[in-house]
Amino acid sequence: QVQLVESGGGLVQAGGSLRLSCAASGSIFSIKAMGWYRQAPGKQRELVASITSGGSTNYADSVKGRFTISRDNAKNTVSLQMNSLNPEVTAVYYCNAIAVVVAGMYTYWGQGTQVTVSS
Repeated sequence: QVQLVESGGGLVQAGGSLRLSCAASGSIFSIKAMGWYRQAPGKQRELVASITSGGSTNYADSVKGRFTISRDNAKNTVSLQMNSLNPEVTAVYYCNAIAVVVAGMYTYWGQGTQVTVSS
């Protein structure tokens, strides 16, 4: 079983910054990729950013240049630095990990952390 625990969400004014963090724990052999998704009210969950174990990153076009994803492979953690925030990014942010465990490779999700940007 793999657990993902997120932290760092909250309320911030437009133009501000937030840093989200996520730690994976459990019987993990390796983590192929970690990332952040978000889901706003009435919308589908969408990819924000992802990073592989080798450090390759992928960003949604809407966050390029403002958000930075980073990862500590030794600690099984991933972070998302979010700058120049605007109200359009308000959503629940979910940590995601593709992990190899004894039974195979699976996708795991955190419980989500709320990010609210006020105008």
